[in-house]
Amino acid sequence: MFRFFRFIVILFLLYLSWPFIQKQLAGTNFETAIESIQSNLKENPQVAATIETIYEEMQQALKQLNLEALPQTQPKIAPVKKETLKKPARQVFSVYNVELGDTKADIERHLGAAKRSTMNEYGTKWFTYHDHYQNFIMVMYDQNNKAVGLYTDQDLISSTNGIKLGSKKADVRAKLGEPITRIQKGLMIYQLQENEEYDLFLLNGVYATIFYDKHENETVTAIQLINKNVEQKKTDIYTKASPALKEGFEYQLFDLTNASRVNHQLPILTWDQHVRETARKHSTDMAVHHYFDHTDLKGKSPFDRMADDHIIFHLAGENLAYGQFSSIFAHEGLMNSLGHRENILRNGYEFLGVGVDFNNQSQPYYTENFYAK
Repeated sequence: MFRFFRFIVILFLLYLSWPFIQKQLAGTNFETAIESIQSNLKENPQVAATIETIYEEMQQALKQLNLEALPQTQPKIAPVKKETLKKPARQVFSVYNVELGDTKADIERHLGAAKRSTMNEYGTKWFTYHDHYQNFIMVMYDQNNKAVGLYTDQDLISSTNGIKLGSKKADVRAKLGEPITRIQKGLMIYQLQENEEYDLFLLNGVYATIFYDKHENETVTAIQLINKNVEQKKTDIYTKASPALKEGFEYQLFDLTNASRVNHQLPILTWDQHVRETARKHSTDMAVHHYFDHTDLKGKSPFDRMADDHIIFHLAGENLAYGQFSSIFAHEGLMNSLGHRENILRNGYEFLGVGVDFNNQSQPYYTENFYAK
């Protein structure tokens, strides 16, 4: 509705100003003409009065329709208080003063009830805690309700050696040593692919993955901590596909996206079930037909697919990822890819739907569809 009124204003001003514009364009170059037009429009009391009148009339019309007044800027989330971070007492790292081994009861006395719980690749659940995506932390519990996994991508990392959000990769390696390059599970040895975007360390029975931001001078951007026994029980690289895991990865990517947006002082996005189905269908199509592309096998773009599903938008975008064995690794990879990062951090978007599916080897395909009405 707001954009419709703005469009009417623009048409009206063009109509009002066209004789003057024609006069200015005659016999002069384009840049000079535009500068002159801008100057004269500002000084023209008739135009200024017309703009003011139209604006007031629009405000009255909106009130009659029980709509909000025209927003001048997108709403910002008020900052919430963060507790002072303390050095971990038992381990190398803690996240928002939570350590692996802490009980769920103690954690929720500190953080409040979880906002969401979703299936993860370890056959258990990530519980997500935050306040409008500020102080964002994910916790995984074992059967005894003790924390066996932690994740954050916000300034909630504390350590015994000074490593924190924003620390340089060189400093991390100087303090923790060289990252491990393989993991042994039973009789199997898994060789890890070289990846400059994160390092993996085994620290006192904890696998610590330190993620780096290539666009912020290779500084620490997130951390994942997994109990060694939990990691050892995950015998395959890719977890067997299931409807619960599909939905888990989808909601986790949505939450991770909003946590990153809050990090960059951007408004959070609203989950959109309609466009989620569009995203899911594309992930399924890629998984079934073994391709990876924004353009599908029928030659349709993301915008075509959204239009086919009767989604009305004036701004839209799509992110794709393939093969990462969790939502966390998929998100961190997208944040290190400039075009995908721009979608995640674009100010104009309002809605997001995420669709995931798996091929016959349980490798996941991730599709994120962003848009604004």
